[in-house]
Amino acid sequence: MHGTLAGRFEENLVVGFHHGSVLISGCINALQSFCGNIPMKIWKLLVTPQILRVNTDAFMKRPRIATGCFRWNVLATLFALAASASGRLPAAQFEIFDKAGFEAIVSANVKLERLATRMKFTEGPVWVNRDAGYLVFSDIPSDELKILTVKDVMTLLKSYRKPSSNANGNTVDRQNRLITCEHSGRRVSILEDDGTLRTLVDRHDGKKFNSPNDVVVKSDGSVWFTDPPYGLPKGENKEQEGNYVFRFDPKAKATAIVAKDFDMPNGLCFSPDEKKLYIADSGKPHHIRVFDVQPDGAVAGGGVFCVIDNGVPDGIRCDAQGRIFSSAGDGVHILSPDGKLIGKILVPETPANLCFGGVDGKTLFITAQTSLYSIQLKTQGPK
Repeated sequence: MHGTLAGRFEENLVVGFHHGSVLISGCINALQSFCGNIPMKIWKLLVTPQILRVNTDAFMKRPRIATGCFRWNVLATLFALAASASGRLPAAQFEIFDKAGFEAIVSANVKLERLATRMKFTEGPVWVNRDAGYLVFSDIPSDELKILTVKDVMTLLKSYRKPSSNANGNTVDRQNRLITCEHSGRRVSILEDDGTLRTLVDRHDGKKFNSPNDVVVKSDGSVWFTDPPYGLPKGENKEQEGNYVFRFDPKAKATAIVAKDFDMPNGLCFSPDEKKLYIADSGKPHHIRVFDVQPDGAVAGGGVFCVIDNGVPDGIRCDAQGRIFSSAGDGVHILSPDGKLIGKILVPETPANLCFGGVDGKTLFITAQTSLYSIQLKTQGPK
């Protein structure tokens, strides 16, 4: 059986993984491709091309029907196998260093879910609180932003913006407008409420940025972003003298360098009270540094908060209690406000970024190489 159901079905099917259920809407031919070389005439006796709902946690139990008519005994096994192989993973594996601290964040029986796969390289997830809420994230090599929406038990993944100028990090401002770091565009863009996409900022001191990577917005409206050369387009010259962290004031239309002494500045986030700024360096140091944010927008300090012991830190987020969640080579590392490792959520693919979201803000979405994962937590992101 294949483990790539969501990606295969993305263009002409709806595949949802939500609270132990898989929703599959599509045609007989697509279903046949996942369940082996079953003759078409047999399939026509088994199922009509409707929406089928399957309980993934009950392999030998009869699936529940949303709509459709089929022969129970055969399809119960076929669909349970497909669901098990595709999105629902075994109980999540953890490495725990502070048992009490970890149990306050993650339930023992929680399951990591693969929401979609067969993408090229996923990055920059952000939860957008518009309508019923939805997730936007990047597939950088595909030059595309994708959107994931959830309604009842149905999860729908589709294209949001293509081309995306090889978008990487995404966030929202205080008006819930999408702000995006564009590699090939060498800019930070903003999507207005009327659908207009415009440049927020694309240079400093008259020089183009390298390839803006990740971005956060402070409560005063200032936009903070990192600018390593990872996505510098071929044939174009680097104009900035270094790999800097910038702050842009949209009211004053002014850009300032926040930090210069990074190898490869990458993910960044504020503490819940915005008094501290955490910045990941995914270059040789593979550590996260912490700065004190000054009233005038400058930063001080910059000592090492933690060193990632497996891979490098990329995307990072802070929860409402001030704990840091960092992507790493083996999964998501959770650190206390004083930099001690509480535990790890192990992920089958190397994560690049993550964010809090969902209706209650307690779902951690993880972009990891070719896939998008999620896990339900007891904590949530800052308000």
